[in-house]
Amino acid sequence: MLDCIVKGANVVLRDRVQIADIGIRDGLIVQIASELPVPSRTTIDASGLYAMAGVVDAHVHLYEPGLGEWEGFDCGSAALAAGGATTFLDMPLYGQPPTASAEALRIKLAAARTIGSHIDYGLWGGLSADNLEELEPLAEAGVIGFKAVMSSTGHEEGGFRSVDDVALFEGMKAISGMNRVLAVHAESEEVVSALTGKLARRKPRMPRDYAAARPIAAELDAVRRALLFAERTECPLHLVHLSSPQAIDAAWEAKMNGLNVTVETCPHYLVFTDEEAERLGTLAKCAPPIRGAREREGLWARLAEGKVDLVASDHSPCPPWMKPEAGDDYFAARAGISGAQSMLELIIDEGYWKRGLPLPLLSKVLSEAPAKRFGLLPRKGRLAVGCDADIVLVNLDAPYVLRAEQLLYRHRHSAYAGRRFRSRVVLTMNRGKVVYAADTGIGTAREGEWQRTAAEQKRRRKLI
Repeated sequence: MLDCIVKGANVVLRDRVQIADIGIRDGLIVQIASELPVPSRTTIDASGLYAMAGVVDAHVHLYEPGLGEWEGFDCGSAALAAGGATTFLDMPLYGQPPTASAEALRIKLAAARTIGSHIDYGLWGGLSADNLEELEPLAEAGVIGFKAVMSSTGHEEGGFRSVDDVALFEGMKAISGMNRVLAVHAESEEVVSALTGKLARRKPRMPRDYAAARPIAAELDAVRRALLFAERTECPLHLVHLSSPQAIDAAWEAKMNGLNVTVETCPHYLVFTDEEAERLGTLAKCAPPIRGAREREGLWARLAEGKVDLVASDHSPCPPWMKPEAGDDYFAARAGISGAQSMLELIIDEGYWKRGLPLPLLSKVLSEAPAKRFGLLPRKGRLAVGCDADIVLVNLDAPYVLRAEQLLYRHRHSAYAGRRFRSRVVLTMNRGKVVYAADTGIGTAREGEWQRTAAEQKRRRKLI
């Protein structure tokens, strides 16, 4: 007997969409067929809905331990589940302490297990200016990969520190032998600090000034340096939240020359333009900044061509007082966009409905590609027999306007509040259990499990 059948869905597979039933037992997909005439404890009628692999959001900033009042595992994972995510990878920057040592990882993992997560999660470790000796213990302890920032983090004293060229190069040499990926925030600190300094006395300093201080040239300069270091060290490289097609092209050229590199962009770069960002004010402030319409369309073109490996939310929330609505200094507001709950619906609206991109491609960049890059295949990222039953049901044509009170973040503000969506997440299943339904809301159970790379989990099973 099956535990559950998801019946009559338009199932988004790797190369096609077909109407089928999905059979689930013990948290795994055990059958996908046009019809499953077998007994089941429960049946979910998915007629007219689209079943996609649960989103694997590879770039999320929650603030445990220590800053859960900004965003914690409870509310952050709830928002992710409501957006169709079934796994997230939490960045190391903003916890207290940041996840730059094995002891800090232990503290974060204890917080995750104590508070609980509605969906599965992995944890990034940090490469900072002064923790080279901690990288191997972090890898052995189970981090999914490492994150480094090439521009100032804003937390250089007592927090997560950015890397200079020496620290980045030495870190890459160390990581290259650990079977882990290094994710890099690529903006040139030299360029950004110099241009910001020139604007120090300008009043008011507006969104256009912020964008001018962090130009595409700053991103491209840092990307090229990271690519060069990765080539020399043979370190697997992942370039996060790229905002320009020029940076995508530089990485693609390196990949075509044999470099082990992947790239990521984010919904805000695929949805907004610099003009819209100026209208939205500090809610749309992020680093790198949102670019113009030409850059946005260039990103979509490269995604369609297969040059963008994955899309991640870069969910980076904060209390409202850090995002003042008005003022004469845009630079003073905190950078970061709250967007994890809206990512899947945004990509379907903008990619499928507006630009005609096929759903298997969109599912690939949201689910399969991040699962593959960060070692979570074969369990995560696909709708296939033997995979975890991580399933999101979507009504492709269910228009609604997102209201602030529908957001599940700790602080209910977002650049997407007030936006009209065409598609809507109806239900999210994590390992065969319903964790969110549009009609009943988020479930009460927090049974998400810590995910390590498939190779790491296999190694640990052998040791046991």
